[in-house]
Amino acid sequence: MKARYLFPLGGAVLVIAAALVARLAGRPEPEHAPREGSAVAVATQPVRTDEIAETVEIGGHVRARSVATVMSRVVGEVRAVRVAPGDRVRMGAPLVVLDSRELAAGAARMTASLEAARHGVALAQAEHRAAQAGLALAQATHRRIADLHGRKSATPHELDQAVAALRAAEASLTSGAAREAEADAQVVAATAGAEAARVAVSYTVLSAPFDGVVTQKLVDVGNTAAPGMPLVTVEDVGGFRLEVFVDESRIGFVSIGQAVDVALDGVPGSSIKGHVSEVARAVDPGLHAFLVKVELPEQPLLRSGMFGRVRLTGPTRRAVVVPAASLVRNGQLVSVFVVSEGRARMRLVTPAQSDGDRVEIRAGLDEGERVVVAPPPGLVDGSPVTERT
Repeated sequence: MKARYLFPLGGAVLVIAAALVARLAGRPEPEHAPREGSAVAVATQPVRTDEIAETVEIGGHVRARSVATVMSRVVGEVRAVRVAPGDRVRMGAPLVVLDSRELAAGAARMTASLEAARHGVALAQAEHRAAQAGLALAQATHRRIADLHGRKSATPHELDQAVAALRAAEASLTSGAAREAEADAQVVAATAGAEAARVAVSYTVLSAPFDGVVTQKLVDVGNTAAPGMPLVTVEDVGGFRLEVFVDESRIGFVSIGQAVDVALDGVPGSSIKGHVSEVARAVDPGLHAFLVKVELPEQPLLRSGMFGRVRLTGPTRRAVVVPAASLVRNGQLVSVFVVSEGRARMRLVTPAQSDGDRVEIRAGLDEGERVVVAPPPGLVDGSPVTERT
């Protein structure tokens, strides 16, 4: 009785296994396979060991070549916002206007101080000239009294008075020179203060640093701006670049000026040529990677923030390769058909990277085996085949 149930069970297992193999190959069930003797003509190529370049794709984001976040340098109420996101602006165009009344009053005060300092210079110069005249008179008087004293015509007291007057005149001249120098220094200080006040007033009108497009407006009328507070972001429209982080083990794949292939997810089917313009000198400690910037050519659909992938090529190495057209994909499984004794045998393989029309095979094939290139739709595991070149 037991033996009677073994045969149907074994037959069911064989049927299920055949169906699974057929499904993995993405072909019809075995009952739809070519009849025995009706060989399928297939193109084949031998499995080779060849030089293949190691490649890697790294994702990053598109950035404008120049991005400026316009920030406030002073405290002030926002009186006007002259732009909105998407507006094109010229260099020097006003973007945001702050309340300037307090700073303007301070500038006026510093201007008045400068004018007072200039008057002080004029007064010090007059005093200096008076001291010079007094010194000349004291010197002449001293010479005359000294001459008279030498001839016994002037008393010692008169000579002492002349000497004292000369010393006082000399001190007055020194004081006048110092006063004039002080007045000059006050003018310099007042001039610097007035210039600083004028510059501070100019900070109340924030302008575009270059020709570009406004991408963000971060403030509204009535808000209070503070030093370091971002108000508007402007991007240069002169070009874009892709910024990616390349890990330490692959930074040797990159060099300044190197041409690379770039694909943009926002532009389906895009494949453009960029070139490496900058490689960071220091590694990012958090990512253990270097920032690499790739300059992109002019493209009408390029926008800041797009996601893109750059393909980097490293050194070559020996690897088992097959034509890319020989792979049969079914979900996550990849297989090829190997011709053995006149029949196509399905073989699961582990593919690695692609190098143009070749694919590296990590496991599943040996050098010298022959694989079917572009398998026809009716080909299943075990199908009789005839090879053609």
